[in-house]
Amino acid sequence: MSNEELLKMYEAIKADPGELVRAAARKRLINFARYMQPDLVLEPFHVVYYTLLDMFAHGKIRKMIVQQPPQHGKSEGSSRKLPAFMLGLDPDRKICIGSYAATIARDFNRDVQRIIDTPRYRELFPGTYLNGSNVVTMANTYLRNSDVIEMVGRKGSLRVVGRGGSLTSKTVDVSILDDVYKDYAEGNSPIVRAAAWKWYTTVVRTRLHNDSQELIVFTRWHDDDLIGRIEKSGETIIDVKCWADLEDVTPGAWVRINFEGLKTGEPTEIDPREPGAALWESRHSKQKLEAQKALDPVQFQCLYQGNPGSAEGRLYQPFKTWVEKSDYGTYIRSGAYIDVADEGDDLLFAATYDVYKSDNLFFNEKTKRMEPILFALITDMEMTDENTDVTTVTVPAMINRNGTQKAWVESNNGGAGYEKVIKKKVRAITDPFYQGGNKESRIITASAMVNQHIIMPFGWETRYKAVYDHVTGFLRNFGANTHDDPEDGLTGIYEKEIADGNIQPYAHANRGVRRRN
Repeated sequence: MSNEELLKMYEAIKADPGELVRAAARKRLINFARYMQPDLVLEPFHVVYYTLLDMFAHGKIRKMIVQQPPQHGKSEGSSRKLPAFMLGLDPDRKICIGSYAATIARDFNRDVQRIIDTPRYRELFPGTYLNGSNVVTMANTYLRNSDVIEMVGRKGSLRVVGRGGSLTSKTVDVSILDDVYKDYAEGNSPIVRAAAWKWYTTVVRTRLHNDSQELIVFTRWHDDDLIGRIEKSGETIIDVKCWADLEDVTPGAWVRINFEGLKTGEPTEIDPREPGAALWESRHSKQKLEAQKALDPVQFQCLYQGNPGSAEGRLYQPFKTWVEKSDYGTYIRSGAYIDVADEGDDLLFAATYDVYKSDNLFFNEKTKRMEPILFALITDMEMTDENTDVTTVTVPAMINRNGTQKAWVESNNGGAGYEKVIKKKVRAITDPFYQGGNKESRIITASAMVNQHIIMPFGWETRYKAVYDHVTGFLRNFGANTHDDPEDGLTGIYEKEIADGNIQPYAHANRGVRRRN
């Protein structure tokens, strides 16, 4: 810049000092937020948050996920200040805000309208205004209601929609999803989670184009919520630890920042807090958060830590694995357990295993005596939603190739008919039985014993990935799980093979007598 240009700029600033402030407010979101709301309280993490939102507003970040505890100001930035700022930068932009309910989304709409209507906003962005504002307009055909506002004389708009609402024939340049789930109950409902995912994939994503941007910001509730399903879908997610992580982001990748209520891990450039420090001490102190954690550790991990897959909420600890079967003692017998799908959306789970007896003894609480420790070493597994035309072929094949001697077939509902079909196809004895115990009680009560006595094959996390993901992610909050079929099956193996302390081969049990269960 030449001396003459510098002098002109100096004179302009001298004549109107406020223009320097307004110029800064037009350039950066955090300056805009402070200009529009002088009493806005911004903690250090808010500065990081608004910096990331600013990068999003200027297109430097195309897809972003923000995980933040409740009542920490996430919506103020993402769903009020950000849309108003982006429409000021480009009044031709079409923005959509989605939330768990239309009433909440409409509140965001009205708040954005109030910002745009202020004289301070008009000073910054005179080209962005709404129908009915205190300005002269050439036409009164631009929509302005609780669901949509259109920028007068431009192509831009802000449209809001509740989860499940329609966006038919609407192009979206910027999608903002703020709190897709109302509360913990919704986040832990398999039905609500499935409906939210379907709405996202069939409604929201279908309105986007190649240059569209996506922002997802909400409190985590479950590892199978919208963010969890994006993770499992295989889309790339970059967890930001330093500003360099935002350079040369792979096209199509998500950028994610997780603001923990209580810091864990070492300080980073993005989050320089020491371990244990609260995110917003003056509003939500460490003492308050620790008390909240003590009330419900599982819920705390979801809501405040952004960690719904925390081990604190899982039913099972990591399973032991076998490489050499002889490490677990002496071979006794080979069995199989089949949990047939009871209803249309249930899964079939089947597993084969070898029972081994250790030389070590333990006190069996059921039999009230010292007995050898028994282990069921899993040799093969199948979990599927295929119909019986398929599974009556694949399951017998699994039983035969693993040398199974006896197959337990849970015969509730369709199980009895299933056993009659497969018994002709296997070399093993089939034993149909009725399971009358309460499933939830059985699974939870036996979980520690299942962990102790059932041994998975080495590498099961890749060989049986679907089963691994299901079992290791199964939550103590029973209603939060979509299915419980593999857990029911593993519990059944423990009950049939381990719990009664039977150390004999099948041929030695109840000779000549057909046992009824």
